[in-house]
Amino acid sequence: MMYWLSRASLVISFVVLLNSQNADAVAVMSIDLGSEWMKVAIVSPGVPMEIALNKESQRKTPVVVSFRDGERLFGDPAAGVGVRFPDKAYAYFLELLGKKVDNPMVQLFQKRFPYYTVIPDERRGTVVLKHPEGMSFTPEELVAMVFKNAQEIAEHAAGQTIKDAVITVPVYFNQAERRAVLHAANMAGLKVLQLINDNTAVALNFGVFRRKDFNESMFNIMFYDMGASSTVATIVTYQLIKSKEGRFVETNPQLTVRGVGFDRSLGGLEVQLRLRDHLAKLFNEQKKTPNDVFQNKRALSKLFKEAGRLKKVLSANPDHYAQVESLLDDQDFRASVTREDLERLCADVFERVANPVKMALEVAGMTMEEIDQVVLKGAGTRVPKVQQKLLEVVGKSELGKSINTDEAAALGAAYQAAHLSKGFKVKPFNIKDANIYPIQVEFQREFEQDDGSMGVKMVSRILFSRNNPFPQKKLMTFSRHVKDFEISVKYAELDFLPEQELRSLGDTNLSRIGLSGVSGALDKHREDGSESKGVKAHFRMDESGLLHLDQAEAVFEKKILETEENKEQDFESTLSRLGSTIGKLFSGSSGSDQPTEEQDQQESPKNETEDKPKSEQPDQQDKTEKQDKEDPAKVDKQSKENKTEESKAAENKTAEEQKKVPKVNVVKEHISIQEVKLDLSDLSEDESRASRSKLLELDEKDRDKLQRDQAKNNLESFIHETKHKLYMEEYEKASTAEERDGYFVKLNEASEWFEYESDAAETKVFKDKLSELKDTMKELFDRVKEHKERPEALNSLKEMLNISRVFYEGAKNLSEEDQMFTEVELSTLEKLIKETEEWKENSEKEQAALPLYERPKLTVRAIAEKLASLDREVKYLLNKARVATPKKKKETEKADSKESTEKQQEEKETQAETPDSAKEEKEAEKEEKEEKLTSSVIEETLQLDDGADRVKENPSDGDSENQAPITGDQTPRPEL
Repeated sequence: MMYWLSRASLVISFVVLLNSQNADAVAVMSIDLGSEWMKVAIVSPGVPMEIALNKESQRKTPVVVSFRDGERLFGDPAAGVGVRFPDKAYAYFLELLGKKVDNPMVQLFQKRFPYYTVIPDERRGTVVLKHPEGMSFTPEELVAMVFKNAQEIAEHAAGQTIKDAVITVPVYFNQAERRAVLHAANMAGLKVLQLINDNTAVALNFGVFRRKDFNESMFNIMFYDMGASSTVATIVTYQLIKSKEGRFVETNPQLTVRGVGFDRSLGGLEVQLRLRDHLAKLFNEQKKTPNDVFQNKRALSKLFKEAGRLKKVLSANPDHYAQVESLLDDQDFRASVTREDLERLCADVFERVANPVKMALEVAGMTMEEIDQVVLKGAGTRVPKVQQKLLEVVGKSELGKSINTDEAAALGAAYQAAHLSKGFKVKPFNIKDANIYPIQVEFQREFEQDDGSMGVKMVSRILFSRNNPFPQKKLMTFSRHVKDFEISVKYAELDFLPEQELRSLGDTNLSRIGLSGVSGALDKHREDGSESKGVKAHFRMDESGLLHLDQAEAVFEKKILETEENKEQDFESTLSRLGSTIGKLFSGSSGSDQPTEEQDQQESPKNETEDKPKSEQPDQQDKTEKQDKEDPAKVDKQSKENKTEESKAAENKTAEEQKKVPKVNVVKEHISIQEVKLDLSDLSEDESRASRSKLLELDEKDRDKLQRDQAKNNLESFIHETKHKLYMEEYEKASTAEERDGYFVKLNEASEWFEYESDAAETKVFKDKLSELKDTMKELFDRVKEHKERPEALNSLKEMLNISRVFYEGAKNLSEEDQMFTEVELSTLEKLIKETEEWKENSEKEQAALPLYERPKLTVRAIAEKLASLDREVKYLLNKARVATPKKKKETEKADSKESTEKQQEEKETQAETPDSAKEEKEAEKEEKEEKLTSSVIEETLQLDDGADRVKENPSDGDSENQAPITGDQTPRPEL
């Protein structure tokens, strides 16, 4: 119940922009890409936030891609291929992104899945998976295929094109891994609004549903997420904060990530693999076959699938039987496994459950007493032993299970996608994510040694420290460099990581940046007396956690005297200082906290993007003004003394000196940046183009295959359905035995070709075969259709004739003074009715004399034409009846016109004396008489019994008492 109430509250938080004209442009999606499962959520007009269902109508899709016999499959069908051909279906490849072959995580992948062939990329040294059928794929290409499949799922659910997406990534992903995800999304044609850490997306989803529960006090939650391949513990603080939006101060909730602990290799996959190996040993011990099950990849794949099922069952039951049919050499496997066996096999794994919790508390500088609640996330937390170990370390009475463990990250990312899109407005929920790996800058600096010679030393400065919030900008100043120089960006202070995690991180050197143009800028401004203020480098960590060097510039200041000639320069100087001030404001740092060569970077809240605090000088001035107001006599005395001093100073200065005031002109020169990635080189243009071409070719093959399958299914369905129809009574009556035999011959020939010769046929061949069969059967199908639809069409024509006859009789019997139709009009209608009745009677006789297997003479089309002619003529007369004036009324109007001239003066006087109400009554009476005259024809028509029943069957849109029985498009018509 609470779940649906929460969903209702979330729907209220979404407001679709009223001025959005293009509905296709506002739909967005989120992709929660895990190592085992993928969830896709959409936000579109009319669908505030919902999980998109895949082709199998499932809410989550296995992250598996298979290639077999030129066919590519995703999700459950691909997983089915993986059981029979494990080397042709790729799974658990997310951890291969952004890593070289010698990475421990790649080696662990090869150990877990020995049937995959892993080779290094010749240029980058990254992973390449070699397929048995001669193809090869990089992890980025496989992830791009999964993204494309996710996009198709989202577009099918939303019914429109979607390109904007927010993608979740593991919080421990480094710079290279995050760039690899962006490369994969680019290959898939997605526009990534943001890469959001999956733990942050879960925290956002938790907070959005409970925003009313937060206040100014801090509310601390620990999210413990054990997935398939990793475990993450995150401490998040929720509280209401005040922020200035324009002229208004708003109070909105904010989540702040305080600490994160993780273990890359701790998850449900490790438990499943150990259980798989245990089942394999049990099978070998049964001695049913001399072959070793460990040496058969298909048998291991079957045991792996059974181990996954068994793990879920043992989470709720103390024991269960594992069974696999025809595991190896046609031998079945069956064995009893208890929960105690599972806990014994994974004893060392369960001991690692507490490590992420301890790491998160250490980073946050908190204790468990400060944590208000521990919330579980991830399928691995369903294991009872995991919950037991977790309770021991957190010291709580119970664990929170209030979020959807499968969909929380996808829904949180979807909320962020709606926030970042231009088509939706959501209630603000501020996010302060935390940097996991500290980043520093290293550069060389010259110094004077004791003997007077110049030496060089390496200087390091922390740029983004551990747990630094992002997005954030940093400005670094190099004030002693007079020549072009290089700086190195690398990870720093990684002692907090265990040895395995440190090795899995990969290369700690991120990039080498060359700054050129420094000496040229100094030479340019040395002659004019400008003072160098160093080289300033603008670093930024964006919302996705990626580091960027946006620009570098050499800054110079020159003092000048203000004269008439320098007014223009002073104006430019003012603009420069204003731009510098604004730049510092948005960079989130001031001169005192910028990292420079002479000064270590001060990691404090000053580095966050916020308004600068006011200086102390205005406060002192306010105090002085306040004191002066309190003592007017003192103010007057002091002002006189100031005036005296000013007059003396003015006398001592010349006129020229008074005009010249020193000003500071700030000039910035652009410095060129050359950056080389050291942790993992980016894909070159040729490599990116080749990967996109490969993916497009695969997409084209999939589309061709889909079209071929549809054409093939259409042909097969037509053959079987037509054979069945030929035995039906209506088809037997509409054809001769000889005709049916000929049809069976054609269908059997097509059926035999389809079964034995169609394997290599193209899409066009299937379409041509279907078209040929339809042409052959067309005459029979037309006859059956005519015989089936003719009775209904004749019934409609009969009803139309009755209505027309009733209308004609009513119009003909009108009195002379009420008659509005001419004799020609009535005779035309009468003639048309008689001709139609005669045609109907003769045609029915002719058709009844014909056998059903011959071409019909009385067709539905001919009936429809006769019905339309009657309908058209009756409508014409009906419309005339609505607007025509009876003869009696015309004579009255003529008499009135003759007397109008004689009584004109009298009418004017009467009109002046008659009140407005009396005049309105007279006009109303005239209108009422006209309506009665017009409706008399219809009333007389409706008095006939034969027409009344028809009127009930075909009611008009308006009042039935004031309208004719047939109006507009409501004439009974046969279905054509």
